[in-house]
Formats: sequence, structure tokens, C-alpha cells
Amino acid sequence: MAQGKETPPNPSDEELVDMVLAGQITAFDQLVLRYQQKLYSVLYNMTSNHDDTNDLLMETFDKAYRNLASFKKQSSFYTWIYTIAVHKAINHSKRKSKTANNFSLNDLDPESGMEFQIPDASSAADPERQAHLKDLQIRLNESLQKLSEEHRAVVVLFDVEGMSHAEITKILGCTEGTVRSRLHYAHKQLKRYLEKFVQ
Repeated sequence: MAQGKETPPNPSDEELVDMVLAGQITAFDQLVLRYQQKLYSVLYNMTSNHDDTNDLLMETFDKAYRNLASFKKQSSFYTWIYTIAVHKAINHSKRKSKTANNFSLNDLDPESGMEFQIPDASSAADPERQAHLKDLQIRLNESLQKLSEEHRAVVVLFDVEGMSHAEITKILGCTEGTVRSRLHYAHKQLKRYLEKFVQ
């Protein structure tokens, strides 16, 4: 660790990157703490498997660390590391779907809080509605996995992460028109998959 340099009280992502590149390796730990929960959510929604998510999360941070010098600051660190994570998830899902169609509802953990969430405006005192929403939650996560990797990515980034079309464009490296088109198609597909469960 470089001597004589004090860490700013609340360093920006870019300042932390500069510190790592200057030899303060432990500054990368702050970036990991800052992004691990958000990236876990994205990766889990992309894979629906906790083991795969943990592996991909480690791979994402490993790749980011090894390639930190190539981060040119033309976009934010946030966009850059999300790009790494999402592309890792897409490539992983494509490889997995080539070897076997082994998606299982057992991989979904309804208690994890990481799935594509359904807003629940109903009263918790209505057990029938709660049971219906829980069933719908499972169906929604199952339906999300039926989408192509690219369509799943736009749904996760837009609907779950709340990103703008412009942000998604930067992460996926496609046009805003493509993002809108994929989102429209994905929403149509999800609606079709869920038709009989939504009243």
C-alpha cells in the first residue's frame, strides 16, 4: 500500500480506481462493498441460481480488478462494472442452455429477496391474496428464465434495477431503439406466460 496518501472521507468510484492503480490495493475492497449487493441482484435475476450467481460475481470482480487500467472513465465505473457482469451472465446462460435445459424451480429462493419482485399493495391480512401473489412470484421468475438472454437482460436492468434506456444502451452496447424493441417484446412474452395467473 502506498505510503503518505490519505483516503478521502467519501471517495468517488473514480477516486477509488485511481487509488488502486496508484498501489493502494485495499481501495478495491471499497468498490466491492459498494457494488456486490447490486451486482448479485442482477446476476441472480439473470441466472436464477445462487451458486452460479456467486461464481459470476467473483469472476466479475476478478475481471474488473485485472482490467482496471483499461477503465478509461469515458463512462462511469458503475456502467463499466455492470457491463462486465451482464455480459458474463449472458455468456454463462448461453453456454448452459447449449449443454442442457436444466432450469429448475428448486433453484429459486422465494425468501432471498433477489428475484424479479411483484409490488404487493394488498393487505398482509388477506392470506388468499398472499398465497396467490407468492404463486405469481414463482411463475414470474420461471417466466423470466424463458426469455432469451438478451431479452432477460433488458427486463432485469429496466424493471428490476430501474435503469434508463440510455444506461441500458451503454451496458449492452446496442442502440436505444434495440433496447425499446427488446423490452416491448419481453413484456409481451411475460404477459403471455402469466396470463392465466393474473386476474
